[in-house]
Amino acid sequence: MGDFNSSSMEDDDMAAPLFERQLRKNYVQRAVDITILLLMVSLLSYRLVCIRSHGGDGWEVKTWQVAMGCEAWFTFVWVLVVSTKWNLLRYLTFPQRLLQRKRELPAMDMFVTTADPELEPPVIMVNTVLSLMAVDYPGMAHKLAVYVSDDACSPLTFFALSEAAKFAQLWVPFCRKHNIQVRAPFRYFSPTAEQPPSAGGGSNSPEFQQEWKHIKIRVSGVMTNAPFMLNVDCDMYMHNPQIALHALCPLLDPRSQNDTAYVQCPQKFYDGLKDDPFGNQHVVLQEGIVSIQGPFYCGTGCFHRRRVIYGALPKNVDSKKKNARSMDEISLSDFGSSEQFLKLVTRALKDESGAEKDLPSSLEAALHVASCGYEYGTSWGKKIGLIYGSTTEDISTGMTIQSKGWRSAYCSPDPPAFLGCAPTGGPASLNQMKRWSTGLLEILVSKSNPIRATLLGRLHFRQCLTYIWILIWNIRSIPELIYALLPAYCIINNSHFLPKVHDPAIIIPASAFAIYNIYTLSEYFRCGLSARAWWNYQQMARINSACAWLFGVLTVLLKVLGISDTVFEITKKEQSTSNDQPDADLGRFTFDESPIFVPGTTLLLVQLAALALLMLGIQPSPGGANGSGLAEVACSLLVVLYFWPFLRGLLGKGKYGIPLKTIYKSAALSTVFVLFCRFPSVGLHR
Repeated sequence: MGDFNSSSMEDDDMAAPLFERQLRKNYVQRAVDITILLLMVSLLSYRLVCIRSHGGDGWEVKTWQVAMGCEAWFTFVWVLVVSTKWNLLRYLTFPQRLLQRKRELPAMDMFVTTADPELEPPVIMVNTVLSLMAVDYPGMAHKLAVYVSDDACSPLTFFALSEAAKFAQLWVPFCRKHNIQVRAPFRYFSPTAEQPPSAGGGSNSPEFQQEWKHIKIRVSGVMTNAPFMLNVDCDMYMHNPQIALHALCPLLDPRSQNDTAYVQCPQKFYDGLKDDPFGNQHVVLQEGIVSIQGPFYCGTGCFHRRRVIYGALPKNVDSKKKNARSMDEISLSDFGSSEQFLKLVTRALKDESGAEKDLPSSLEAALHVASCGYEYGTSWGKKIGLIYGSTTEDISTGMTIQSKGWRSAYCSPDPPAFLGCAPTGGPASLNQMKRWSTGLLEILVSKSNPIRATLLGRLHFRQCLTYIWILIWNIRSIPELIYALLPAYCIINNSHFLPKVHDPAIIIPASAFAIYNIYTLSEYFRCGLSARAWWNYQQMARINSACAWLFGVLTVLLKVLGISDTVFEITKKEQSTSNDQPDADLGRFTFDESPIFVPGTTLLLVQLAALALLMLGIQPSPGGANGSGLAEVACSLLVVLYFWPFLRGLLGKGKYGIPLKTIYKSAALSTVFVLFCRFPSVGLHR
């Protein structure tokens, strides 16, 4: 009986899944989503009914029409949000089951990308490489290979890698012997790092202490063709040494291995400032877009199936369907002219691993395929590999993969899989958001857009809506900017665009505003974040919309008109926050002379001018009872609160102050706006 029970338990373990997708119970959230949607539709209906009977002049009617147009856009965006978050999933991985079931794990190639040794210091990249080399993986000496792609071809980067290779001979055995948890040397030996440095319980042994001191002055597809690949940015070091095992669970699970293309880990950061003052930790956003066909490909912290990158279809997809590409339909000419590489491509597409044993021959082939002109006349960047044509080629690549019928999985273990350095200060944060939003809009206006991928491919309809929700980020800047200017406009010319306080209809926008903010605040609490973090994110969302997203629209518009092309702007990587910076200045918004700060400064000055005119009583007489009211004043004050960092910048000095050139430009623009607002009043109430 004992043997029978033992055998049954072993069979159960072998039959147990390697990962699970669990549907969250979100009935309350769905009810709130629908309530907000009904309120927004009710507001549109109210405007539609009252817009003709609005007892005012033509300009006031136009004000209501503009407000209705903005609110119609907000309603459309909310429909996309409801569709995206209707089914929330939780992904669970079981790496111990993987180790019990698989005697030999497949090989894996790891890619680290860097582009500028000044903005991305080699010491950061080296620590990322060392952390990857020390990952927990059975047979790692023969299974793992780490590649570094340096667009700058920097001798400094090459020298740093050479030194890192020497240090790795000491660092990797040390981490494995003492079960070190944090395997990026600069984090492990950081004065602020939490101790004990060893997770194995031997941190107090004399042997460990001696080796620790010894290891610490020393801190400074052709060749392997592995079936799985990992790519990370140069600053995203491996924080969880078992992440490779976690990621392989959905990739090797018998139930999902035929249709799971990649496993995406969330982007998280080390040395994060308290309450995330620059809104970098998109925790709620990342958890909300992992359903339907799975998460987007985010360009870093992602484990890929190699044959998917080479353009293969899922095994359970009918290759005869329109726009489909099976292994037989892929022409080897798509991949270039390297005979050795083509042999490896054929193996990868057939799910066969292994590479050439002749190292000199492999090096020669690697130099051939790495040359700048190799991809000319091929399908690289069009049908296979990373998809070109956008500064956010990661999103475009993931969407292309999912349009072929593939799914993706989300892996968020504890501790986090990878940690990177987040941008600090206003210029870095806004420039990064501008680059992202520019690339997203490029995808939307290109032939590789989600609508086309749904009509001609296998991208699910609701997944298409999710992509559209993200891709229209910077388009949202236009209606949001107009809506933010409406309160000031109405105060200056003494009109209104919201129902009066005594009008029962005021309950509609007030309820929608209150419920939405309570709802988003509860999401932050659910993710373990604070109310201050929620408010900081709300502030940065409005600042990004008025500044970064708006410039993203202009950038893409200039590209479409053929006036200029988009440029990939690298975000400056900083190793950690400076310890000599006063605590009062940590997280304080910084400025420079970039024109990206002009729209936000102008919007703030317009609100301040409107409130000043109201306090001084310099307003035209209202037409009947249609003057501005408490609702417009409250909205104007809310905009001022959203742009509080800019208000402090008007009084700040140095990098914490808005440059005078920016203030002068914004003052001129705000003066023009005030005169424009006064024009209809002067003409009608002269």
